[in-house]
Amino acid sequence: MAENRMKSFNYAIGMFGTSIPINMLKTYAAIFYIDKMGLTTIQFAQILFLYTFLDAIDNPVYGYLSDRTRSRWGRRRPWLVLSTPLLVLGLIAFFSPPVAMAGNLLLGYCMFFYMFTGTIDSVINANYGALFPELFRTDGERASTNALRQAFQLVAMIISIALTPLVAKALGYQMTSIVYGLLGGIVIIYMSFSSREVDFQEDEEKPQLWDSIKSLLTNQKFWIAGFANAFYSAAMSLVLAAMPFFVKYTLAIPDGQATLLFASVLLIAIACVAVWAKLVSKFALIPVWRATLVTLALAFIPLYFANSLLTAIVGSALVGFGFAGVITTMDLIGAKIMDEDARQHNVRREGIISNAMGFMNRLNGLFTSAAFLLVARLFGFESGQNPGPHPDNAARFLLTVFPFVLMVISFGFSFFINFDNKDLKTAQE
Repeated sequence: MAENRMKSFNYAIGMFGTSIPINMLKTYAAIFYIDKMGLTTIQFAQILFLYTFLDAIDNPVYGYLSDRTRSRWGRRRPWLVLSTPLLVLGLIAFFSPPVAMAGNLLLGYCMFFYMFTGTIDSVINANYGALFPELFRTDGERASTNALRQAFQLVAMIISIALTPLVAKALGYQMTSIVYGLLGGIVIIYMSFSSREVDFQEDEEKPQLWDSIKSLLTNQKFWIAGFANAFYSAAMSLVLAAMPFFVKYTLAIPDGQATLLFASVLLIAIACVAVWAKLVSKFALIPVWRATLVTLALAFIPLYFANSLLTAIVGSALVGFGFAGVITTMDLIGAKIMDEDARQHNVRREGIISNAMGFMNRLNGLFTSAAFLLVARLFGFESGQNPGPHPDNAARFLLTVFPFVLMVISFGFSFFINFDNKDLKTAQE
């Protein structure tokens, strides 16, 4: 039992490491480059839009190469170890633009390092995600381990999201990125060497790229779960990116107060992950998953009407409750799809599927870029130097209205997927 707990801990803590760098990037890229460096919302929307297509190309390739890797280190560990220092360097460079840089040079710099850091994160998360169904084979193991790793993710989000306004104010964004990058990198390396993946057989069939792509193209459950995840991910990406704008322009309170709102989301989420995990163990996965999606959607309604720090904290806490449910269940849906694929095709390609699901998740770039574009068109919010006549409504739209619509769509997709009774039990043969 102690050995199993340590196995879960060693793997789950990896989520702490992978979350810190990418959460700082995704949450503070917009406020740093738009509000502080002078990039326009339309330019930032262009970066998000183009990055989505980069992900369309790189994700299947990363997963394919990972699944076909054969080394004495295993399939996943070489990719994790080699990519981690690149992730750290990319994060630091992104938040360290030359002081005098402006115009198209600034746009090019931001675009290059946003894409570089994002694509390295794809490599790491694809290999980390592929380990999950390999290491943990039963629904019970998966539910408990996933609850633990989501708790680690939420702790990382408290550090890299909720505390960043205070840390960056004291240290500056550049030094903050150095601290976060090194902290995340050390934890990823620890996880890589302490989590022993399943040994492969020398004569084990290697997945073929075209066969894998064709299988995914015809896998209805993959597409439905992928789109549901993409809309959810876009909603939460907007919450993280829009919160600093909401604090500054809608509530008109000091920037540091964003820490309290982020903490409200994340602390409630930490407390409620175990609650949702127990519901998964007690009831069927699919109904609980649907309940989490609609709960998160409804949470944006009271947040829309928040007009003070106190009411915003209450609304943020409700978002945290729904958020905890989705992160507790979404990965379990993905693991079931991987199990089903392995049984049907008799080949292990968790890396390809995990990365393909990562690409679907990153389709959120299309939706988040659309949100920033709409903010520019509807409210005239161009940049921190030219926020337009109604920046308060623009921030409210980004934080609540668009995410609500996205979650309603995600909830709708969930009704088109289910598993047979035999699929509800993980194959343990």
